[in-house]
Formats: sequence, structure tokens, C-alpha cells
Amino acid sequence: MIRGCKIQDMDRKVEKTFKEKIILKSSLAKETVAEFLGTFMMVVLGCGSVAQAVLSRGTAGGTITANVGFALAVGMAVYVTGGISGGHINPAVSFAMCLYGRMNWFRFPFYVGAQFLGAFLGAATLFGIYYDALQSFADGKLLVTGENATAQIFATYPIKYLTLPNEFADQVLSSTFLLVVVFAIFDDKNWRVPRGLEPIVIGLLILVLSSSLGLNSGCAMNPARDLGPRIFTALAGWGLEVFTAGSHFWWIPVVGPFLGGALGGFIYIYGIEIHHAQPESDEKTEQVEEKHELSVIM
Repeated sequence: MIRGCKIQDMDRKVEKTFKEKIILKSSLAKETVAEFLGTFMMVVLGCGSVAQAVLSRGTAGGTITANVGFALAVGMAVYVTGGISGGHINPAVSFAMCLYGRMNWFRFPFYVGAQFLGAFLGAATLFGIYYDALQSFADGKLLVTGENATAQIFATYPIKYLTLPNEFADQVLSSTFLLVVVFAIFDDKNWRVPRGLEPIVIGLLILVLSSSLGLNSGCAMNPARDLGPRIFTALAGWGLEVFTAGSHFWWIPVVGPFLGGALGGFIYIYGIEIHHAQPESDEKTEQVEEKHELSVIM
């Protein structure tokens, strides 16, 4: 009996030592890992919903399932990472948070690096999962344009009639709405979403944006989600056409969301946030102080 207890104690010590060895002490390291994992999940599950629709030629999915799947993928990724890093999983969100004092600029390159790496490896993982389907879809050809194109599984591409100015405006506007609502969700003085339900609201936000502003080019709104997988597809067999397609469209889902994110944060802060009424307790405190000052003077 005593020997058994000693063995259990030794096992616990070994287990404790193992946990102590792998646990991250730095908060920045924890946040970086969380952003990597969240973006990885978003790309695998979100782009996976697009892959299922494309590779089945519409028999196992379509626009609706792709929009819903991507929205839920974002929500699940935020649920996993929100308590650690805030669940940005988007460089444009991180940029807006830093720009308006919600996060220190020192963290920005770590967040963005983790997001791009997570998106890249997420695309690689999805490619592996659907490798046989991709090889059989167009007789082994990995095409960027045409009815047998598969590059749109991983990154966004504009519809044929779209001009570059219209494409850019599309990305800026959708990202503006994204950040306006994100800032509103976490505003304690507004109708703040109950704690723990933020990912659901963010998922609904992605769903409404992709359902209303997704026709032109897929409503990327996320530089990491678009550029990371695009780089992977260039290396995996689709070639440099992924950067030249759509009149060199690739830079628009990268630059547009940053501008839209900055604009969305500005609109919310200076259109809504700074105009909140002072809490009633503050008003009472001010009244008491004024009465006290008057009594002293008199």
C-alpha cells in the first residue's frame, strides 16, 4: 500500500514537471500561439467549406454553406483564442486595436506573424486533406481561372466585370463595417454582448457581411486569410498566376482591410463612443463635490 502511494506520488511529480516544462511563461508567447492556432482553424474550416462546395461541383454545398461555414469557422476560432489573445485572427483587427490604443504596438508584429503563418499552414493542411479530390477534379491540373478553377478555394478572386477601384472600395467598405461592429461589441458603455457570447455575434457579423458584400470578390476582409493561402497556392502548383489574375488583384485584400479597419475604428470612436453619457454615479459624485465646495466657501 505504501509502495503504491509512493509510485503515485512519483507519477504526479513527473506529470507536474512535464507540465512545468511545456507551459508558456510569457503572456506574449501565449497570445502569439493563440493567434496562430485561431487563424489556422479559421482557414482549415472556413476554406474547407468552400472546398467542399467547389470540389463537389455544388452537390455537397454552395454559396450558402460556404458563407455559413466560414462564419462559424471564425466564431469557433474566436471561442478558442478569445480568452488568451482577444481572438483577432486578422491583421486588420490587430492594426485597428493598436492604432486606437487597445493594444501595444510592440505586440503587433508577433500577432501578424502568427496570423500569416497560421493561414499559410492552414491552407497547406487543407490541401493535404483534399489532395486526391484536387487531383481528380480537373485531371490533375491546378487552375486559377475557368470552370475548373480551384484557386478560389484558398484565396479570393474578383468577378470578371469588376474594376480595380470598385474592388478596392469593396474591401475598404466591408472591413469598415467589420471594425465598427467589433468595436461596438466590446464597448462597455454600449449594449455590450454578454461575456462568452462575443464569438457568436462575430460569426453572425461575418455571415451578414459575406451574404451582403461578398458578390464582387468574396469579401476577404483579412490580409492573412487571403495572402497566406495565396502564397501557398503559388508554391503548391497553381503558380504565379494567383498574383496576376484579376489585373493583379492580390494586393487589394491586403491593403484594403487595413484602411477599412482604421476607418471603422475612427467612425465608431468619434461617431458613437465619445458621445456616451457619463455614468449616473459620476454625476452624483460631481454634485456632492460641488455642494461641499459651496459649504466651505460660505
